[in-house]
Amino acid sequence: MSGLTPALEYLEAARQIVEKIKATQLNALAQAAEMCKDSILNGGLVHLFGTGHSRVMIEEMFPRHGSFPGFHPLVELSLTYHNAVVGPNGQRQAMFLEHIEGLAAVILRNFYVTEPDSFLIFSHSGVNEVVVDMAIEAKKRNLPVMAVVSLEHCLATPPRHSTGQRLIDVADLVIDTCTPAGDAMVHVEGLEDPVGPGSTIGGALVVNALKCLVAEKLTQAGQPPIVLTSAYFIGASKSEQQFDRCYDDYRSRIQRVYGCGS
Repeated sequence: MSGLTPALEYLEAARQIVEKIKATQLNALAQAAEMCKDSILNGGLVHLFGTGHSRVMIEEMFPRHGSFPGFHPLVELSLTYHNAVVGPNGQRQAMFLEHIEGLAAVILRNFYVTEPDSFLIFSHSGVNEVVVDMAIEAKKRNLPVMAVVSLEHCLATPPRHSTGQRLIDVADLVIDTCTPAGDAMVHVEGLEDPVGPGSTIGGALVVNALKCLVAEKLTQAGQPPIVLTSAYFIGASKSEQQFDRCYDDYRSRIQRVYGCGS
C-alpha cells in the first residue's frame, strides 16, 4: 500500500480484519453464542483454553471490565508464561511443551468437566498438538467444542497431530479471526521480515462480539449476567459491590469443576 507509513498500513490491515469478520463471521458467532448460552444457563461452564499468546484472548473473555461469570479460564502457565522469555519458564520451554501429545489429558485430569459444559479453544494456527489434544479430550466427554483460529493460516499449515487432524477438524464450530496467514501484516522497506501481528485484533473482536451476544441471550432468558462494571458507569461503591458479587458467583460456578461440590 504505497504512500502509507507502516503505522497506517497496520491500521488499514486491522480495518480489513474488522470488515471481513463483519461480512463472514456473524452466523458463526450467533451459533457460538447459542452454545455458550446453553452451557451457562443450565449451570455449566464454557472452558477457555489456548497456548502462547492465545492466552490474551482468554483473559479478554474473563475476567475484565464488561465480562461476566460462566467462562472458565484454563490457563496453563507452562504454556503461556511469556514474561521471562529466556531462563526459567522461558519461551523455548513453552513452545516445546505445546507440541507434546497427551499433555491436554494430564491438564484435564485436574478438573471435573461434564455436560452441559462446552469448550472454546483459541489457536492462531490450529495445528499445535496440545490444542488439538484438548479438543479431542473434550469430544471424548461429549462436550461441544468451538474453535477460534485464523482459517487461512490453519488451512495453509500441515497438521502436526499424530491423528492427522487440525483443530478445525475436531471442533463442532469454527470462528475465523480473519487474520492473514503468517499473522504479521506489515512489510517495512529494507526489512526482510514482516511485523505487526493481526491475530490479537481478530481474536479480541471475536471474543467481545461473542461476549455481547451471550449477554443478550442470557438476559432474554431471564438470567442477566453479573457484569464486572466500571466505577465510571455506576460509581465506586456500587462497582466494588458488583465485583464482589461477580467473583462470588464465579466461585460458586467453578466449585464443581474443582471437585468442591455443585
